[in-house]
Amino acid sequence: VNNLIIVTPSQWLLKLVNQSFLKEYDSICINNGIDLSIFSPRHSDFRKKYGLENKRVILGVAFEWGYRKGLDIFTKLSRILDSRYVIVLIGYNGQLHIENLITIGRTNNQIELAEIYSAADVFLNPTREDNFPTVNIEALACGTPVVTFDNGGSKEMIDETCGIVLADEDVETIKSTIDELIDSNKIKAQACRNKALEYDYKKKFK
Repeated sequence: VNNLIIVTPSQWLLKLVNQSFLKEYDSICINNGIDLSIFSPRHSDFRKKYGLENKRVILGVAFEWGYRKGLDIFTKLSRILDSRYVIVLIGYNGQLHIENLITIGRTNNQIELAEIYSAADVFLNPTREDNFPTVNIEALACGTPVVTFDNGGSKEMIDETCGIVLADEDVETIKSTIDELIDSNKIKAQACRNKALEYDYKKKFK
């Protein structure tokens, strides 16, 4: 037992461990990694299939949608977006019946998921509690910038070269942030990809 080493995927969780009764044990952080041969910029007919050729696509991906994952943020945001935008939610099996919001059920096809990441203009992850979400890294690996909240470990793979971390949940701020991100074109796809290279699973798990 004395040789126990606690491994966490995020600095956020590591800090919590070191504040708990587990602090007597050695602990380290080893981030999650992804397969960069699968998650990479890809061409597809996704936009054409859904009639989004001239739209600004805001993407959200989750395995189980709800308040913790920020589903309410997407529905609130949809009400204030103009006609240039559409929200695409992956992993939602129901129907939200919102004009500028498309839901697509969970896919087990990682290539298809990478194509959708690549087709998006921005990946929005309004999570309220997350350890070290690989969806952020997957989006970056496909060349798509990330907007997320300053919660849990969601911000740990984001810097000024690849995305924006927001301090609060105000949807007007989210909207203006996304507007500026797309209009300015300051964050380049290659910079996002370069950031994702730090999380190659082949380097993380040897």
